[in-house]
Amino acid sequence: MRIGFDISQTGSNKAGCGYFADSLILALSDLDTENEYILYPHFGTTFWDPNAERNTRKINRPNISRKRMGRDFESAFSFWENLPADAEERLGNPDVIHANNYSCPSGFKKARVVYALYDLSFFDYPDLTTEENRSKCFGGVFSAAVSADFILSISEYSLTRFLETYPHYPKERTGVAHLGSRFFSAGPNGIIGKSVGRLAPDKFWLSVCTLEPRKNLRRLLRAFREYLKSSEISYPLVLAGGEGWMEGELDTFIEQLDLSGYVLLPGYVSDEKLCWLYKNCFAFVYPSLYEGFGLPVLEAMGFGAAVITSDTTSLPEVAGDAVHYVDPLKEDDTTRAFLKLGVNEAYRQILRKKAITRAKRFSWEKSAQKVLSFYKQVIAMPKFAP
Repeated sequence: MRIGFDISQTGSNKAGCGYFADSLILALSDLDTENEYILYPHFGTTFWDPNAERNTRKINRPNISRKRMGRDFESAFSFWENLPADAEERLGNPDVIHANNYSCPSGFKKARVVYALYDLSFFDYPDLTTEENRSKCFGGVFSAAVSADFILSISEYSLTRFLETYPHYPKERTGVAHLGSRFFSAGPNGIIGKSVGRLAPDKFWLSVCTLEPRKNLRRLLRAFREYLKSSEISYPLVLAGGEGWMEGELDTFIEQLDLSGYVLLPGYVSDEKLCWLYKNCFAFVYPSLYEGFGLPVLEAMGFGAAVITSDTTSLPEVAGDAVHYVDPLKEDDTTRAFLKLGVNEAYRQILRKKAITRAKRFSWEKSAQKVLSFYKQVIAMPKFAP
């Protein structure tokens, strides 16, 4: 079997989709030495990284190669938007094409398209993203609903929402492969952390996310302000993550809440620093409004962090009974969670132990095994014809 694999978002400053593609192809390369993989640093028409040829994932294995479609933005997008007659030959004659960046190319005569489904937040909460992003995401998922040969969802929740939204799509052409934590692929003993600023271990709250409205940051900050008013402990809150959209004035909002001395924004941090933050935080706080999976929650649990997170969308599917749940729309609920963990050390330690146990249920090796079985499954099927 020859598998064409989209690695377009595995370059610098990766976020959710990029971490999924990067971790999955690494796990597949470790697991599968029989099949051939062709990596595509440029893929589809929803994402462009001008440095993709240099920065995207490279794997030195005999059964893994790379193919670049187009030398610049115009030629690459032209190829994917209007597939030429010899497209499959130019792509290396793949049996499967795995799309990972929301784009869903169609019109292949032989190759089966496996489409990675992350979430339908753009559909359920259209006001929480930009018009451009909403349009790209909707276009990609809609194209998948009418042309993809297999839908690979990262959670049962996302798959359920997809099938509710597109009830015509055959359930037998779908499957779920949960994510794993990239930090524990080689075992936690191999992780080396790097301290961040002057933060003291066990003396700060942590949240990790792309800074965008879907992450519910403003309610989190208001809840944190109320917590500080009621608590004798004044540990700072660290909001680690790169800038997304529609939160360009977050600094101003923090100043207006008089939280400038209590909220730290280190920006996009390296994996070494992120490991240190997860391992040394007092607790991890993630009251997101909507998740397709919730990878930061799993990563934090893997390090034994006590976790506060939302009781919505896919998060209970990931966290089980190992976290403290809040209603993300109720700021006082999050404030009470801060207060409870702040004073109840026994409860915090219970959550930490549960978190480690729960996190062990997920791994990229398990994900890769499922994905490989889905490749074999879709090869045995005829091309999808809605």
